[in-house]
Amino acid sequence: MAAIKGTMGDGKCSNGVHHQGMTDVQLFERQFKELVSELTEDDITDPVLTDALNRLREVLIYNAPGGKRNRGLSVVCSLRELVPPAKLSHDDVQRAVLVGWCIELLQAFFLVADDIMDASQTRRGQPCWYKREGIGMDAINDAFLLEGAIYRILRRHCRGQPYYVHLLELFTETSFQTELGQTLDLMTAPPNKVDLNRFSVERYKAIVKYKTAFYSFYLPVAAAMYMAGIENEVEHNNAKHILLEMGEFFQIQDDYLDCYGDPAVTGKIGTDIQDNKCSWLVVTALGIMTPEQRKELEACYGHSDAVSVERVKALYDTLEMPMQYHEYEEQSYQRLLKLIECHAQNLPHAVFLNFAKKIYKRNK
Repeated sequence: MAAIKGTMGDGKCSNGVHHQGMTDVQLFERQFKELVSELTEDDITDPVLTDALNRLREVLIYNAPGGKRNRGLSVVCSLRELVPPAKLSHDDVQRAVLVGWCIELLQAFFLVADDIMDASQTRRGQPCWYKREGIGMDAINDAFLLEGAIYRILRRHCRGQPYYVHLLELFTETSFQTELGQTLDLMTAPPNKVDLNRFSVERYKAIVKYKTAFYSFYLPVAAAMYMAGIENEVEHNNAKHILLEMGEFFQIQDDYLDCYGDPAVTGKIGTDIQDNKCSWLVVTALGIMTPEQRKELEACYGHSDAVSVERVKALYDTLEMPMQYHEYEEQSYQRLLKLIECHAQNLPHAVFLNFAKKIYKRNK
């Protein structure tokens, strides 16, 4: 793969030193403690809510940090590309960090709920929140707390800004799109009801676009664009073209790592085969396998016993799925470069290349 010509390594994003000698990553880390204090101590002070607010603190500390934080950091990173340094105040950066944390909270909200629906065991190298002792299905309400926290932060820090309503609409719209994608995902792969006829490339792409690409890729950049004063619908649509393509590849990569990634590196044990998931591996395999191989897949897919899982993996190996994936990765990258060339005429290419550098060739 050709080298990515981004600005990630030139000190402009994660590595650069900014306010008070801190990098964006350090600013982001430091902000989390303040954010927890704000939500659990300063925001609502009614003493009868002490127990509930202590629970919120626990939920935030366990579920919000710990990921790669690419989504949240991309708000700050993109804003730095869109606004000249001389025009970017410390307060602007601070607000971008907070909006970035709102995206991380949205992610945490989705993941806490998703892990319950998928009956997952681990997340980011630790037990899923609902699997913790004494939590169980109360985690459903904890997910709602994470979502509610987003709008308290936005109101508290962005209410006086000209882009406030844009951000509210962006977050509510993106949440709804993601929930529609999750609905498609759940309907396509109900547990204990394996029907490979439900799986198609078209259905897979629809799930990915709505469940992952909008909130993981378009949301952070669109938020930064609104914060930079870019409200033009044409520019947002141009950015969306590029970012949804990137989001699709990101999910395909996630599906690949679910089967072929190292759990010690990814932080989670893959369960897509057992969960009867409409993943890229299965829809691609269905398109190239023989009728006999399809029978083998039908006999094993969606079963949780180790033998069935190994038989599916052996089938993937026979079909050379790792090779198929690496070819797809290269094609996707070339397609992305063309899209940037075509649609990002008025936007800095670095906004998109910074993202690309984080995801292509990743192993977790």
